[in-house]
Amino acid sequence: MRAYDIILKKREGNELSKEEIEYLIEAYTAGELPDYQLSAWAMAVFFKGMNERETADLTMTMANSGDTIDLSPIQGVKVDKHSTGGVGDTTTLVLAPLVAAAGAPVAKMSGRGLGHTGGTIDKLESIPDFNTSLSREQFINNVNDIKVAVAGQTGNLAPADKKLYALRDVTATVDSIPLIASSIMSKKIAAGADGIVLDVKVGDGAFMKDYEEAKRLAKTMVDIGKNVQRETIAVISDMNQPLGLAVGNALEVKEAIETLRGEGPVDLTALCLTLGSQMLRLSGVVKSVEAGREELEKVLTSGAGLKKLKEMITAQGGNPEVVDNYNLLPTAKQKIELKAEADGYIEEIAAEDVGIAAMLLGAGRKSKEDNIDMAVGVELAVKVGEEVSKGDKLALLHVNEQSDLTAAREKLQKAYTITTEPVEEKALIYEIVK
Repeated sequence: MRAYDIILKKREGNELSKEEIEYLIEAYTAGELPDYQLSAWAMAVFFKGMNERETADLTMTMANSGDTIDLSPIQGVKVDKHSTGGVGDTTTLVLAPLVAAAGAPVAKMSGRGLGHTGGTIDKLESIPDFNTSLSREQFINNVNDIKVAVAGQTGNLAPADKKLYALRDVTATVDSIPLIASSIMSKKIAAGADGIVLDVKVGDGAFMKDYEEAKRLAKTMVDIGKNVQRETIAVISDMNQPLGLAVGNALEVKEAIETLRGEGPVDLTALCLTLGSQMLRLSGVVKSVEAGREELEKVLTSGAGLKKLKEMITAQGGNPEVVDNYNLLPTAKQKIELKAEADGYIEEIAAEDVGIAAMLLGAGRKSKEDNIDMAVGVELAVKVGEEVSKGDKLALLHVNEQSDLTAAREKLQKAYTITTEPVEEKALIYEIVK
């Protein structure tokens, strides 16, 4: 078998066999094929695409290229949730304890943030002493004991994906639906979940800006799940404005706690109930999504979700008192108000600009090596559709370092569009793809 023949076959738009895909990916991961040949293949896939079976085979080859996590010692059906990334996306911090309190085991592997999108592991590490580097034994024991654990991904999970993604990043082949879908799903499958709920973000602050493309990605990932016997559901949700009100690590932890108290932003609460009810159905705890939602609403009202968050923090070495005392979370030295420059209605809050503003303040990383400031970020005071008068507070910047403050403030001001006409509230959930 020769790489040249496989590249040529895909360039001509023909279907690759499972053996050809395995040969290409395994040889490249082992360092036996040069970058230029995989680059040529990736470009051929970019233009010619892959069918369902090819995409599933690529996914499983990458999933099996390194460590795979055996979660069979955990009792019950394990359901994972993955978001394609957004701004203020605090869902895992709310969902993990909420779904666990409703009876489903949550064994969640999460990542760190890069660019304007935040990472769950960074957010959790803003809780004093919280440990995200659990051994496999600790991880499994925690889920069996209290039904929930959230930890960082192992260093050797789907190494073929890491290597291929780095190549795609510098060869203009990132925006290929089969390659994006197989990248995401290979890590989810390697992480051992029985069922997968995907939150596919679409809009200004999301990786997928176009609805039809987001729908294609959602369908491709659901099809991969079906092809490899993992029940998978995708929820397409809006990211044209930040989710919730908080953008920044400790700020989002605080918002997650408030949401579990039943006092969180309407959109964050609604999305968590939608995703969580799907997770409960896939786990077999309830028979329908409607029953799942009812169960989660009970857990919210009773405070059981908040209690479960405390248990999770304690089990992972953190200080559970943060739940009742926000002063224990990192706090910025300075808070600066951003004010409305005109009367009218909020027509737009460009999510990406808000995310970049938070990153400039130090809440995110420009490169993987950057350190982040857990205390800083942006706290929104209004959402799309709300009426404001000139001089009203639009947002609060939580600031430590002054170096990029001017740029951050300008970026945040630019995010807001104010119009004289009333604005309709945007849909939060566009579609559920099964």
